[in-house]
Amino acid sequence: MMLTRCARALTAVVLGGAIGLGLTTQVQAQTQAQNQAKYPSHPVTMVVGYAAGGATDIVARLLAKSLTQELGQTFVVENRTGANSNIGAETVTRAAPDGYTLYVGSIANTINMTLYSKLNYDVNKDFAPVGMMASVPNILVVNPKVPINTVKEYIAYAKAHPGKLTCASSGSGSSIHLSCELFKMETGTDILHVPYRGSGPAVADLLGGQVDSMFDNMPSSLPHVRAGKLRALGVTSQQRVAFAPDVPTLAESGLPGFSVESWFGLMAPAATPPAVIERLNMALNKALKDPELRAVYEKSGFVLPPADNSPRAFGSFVAAETAKWAKVVKTANLKAE
Repeated sequence: MMLTRCARALTAVVLGGAIGLGLTTQVQAQTQAQNQAKYPSHPVTMVVGYAAGGATDIVARLLAKSLTQELGQTFVVENRTGANSNIGAETVTRAAPDGYTLYVGSIANTINMTLYSKLNYDVNKDFAPVGMMASVPNILVVNPKVPINTVKEYIAYAKAHPGKLTCASSGSGSSIHLSCELFKMETGTDILHVPYRGSGPAVADLLGGQVDSMFDNMPSSLPHVRAGKLRALGVTSQQRVAFAPDVPTLAESGLPGFSVESWFGLMAPAATPPAVIERLNMALNKALKDPELRAVYEKSGFVLPPADNSPRAFGSFVAAETAKWAKVVKTANLKAE
């Protein structure tokens, strides 16, 4: 009789605990759902892996302002510099996956996947893609003193003078550098890469004639092209750009499929709730339709994202970029620590 009472009491305790646990789990789930429905309920941080003033930072601040207006909470840009944006990226992967710490990723993060032998994050696994923010085409420019007027002439000159035609960049592993390496792969040319500490010094030497050419980000070289100080041969985007309609693409200049664009996109830590990702994506795409923002983009040389700017489309794009640049980095035997 005593054992029966004890068994009944134990059963009651176990059942009570199970019910209590179930209720707790249910309450937690309801609370989480309510929090997601109210997102964002306090300020959101957007981490940029570069210093203030660069293209990534400029795009981030433009969209932070727009997202603040769209979602009714302040979006603050925080610059976490170092290791070609890797420090900023790693910071976000360690943040809570609740949508309040986001990362402004770029083409550099896909290049870094292969460029660095030791990397503490995987851009395809440790982030949840939200959507693309903008892109910047590169432009192949030469010093006017070089006897080259077209992409075909550039290729012919390079083949006639192997290893003598120089191509400057903002640094080894940059999209400017990788544009040149991809070009060399596609054309079978031997062009000497000359790395600099930033685009500014590289352009300065290009203007001075110390180097022959450069696949520069369009916003920094286009003013010199318009002033006649540099000669534009082609843009690396898939289509001609509205703010330089007379400059042909490399694809239409004999290199079909050639495409390099320095892009910027919004990402969240992996495991961020889908409802939060969807809300951010909707707000981002709505902001990108604003006429005022579009005018700023065109003036600054930024290109709007493609029509399908869903999280899935952006995620597929990032994966494709990772594979694309892995091939280029390995073929060029590039390494960074």
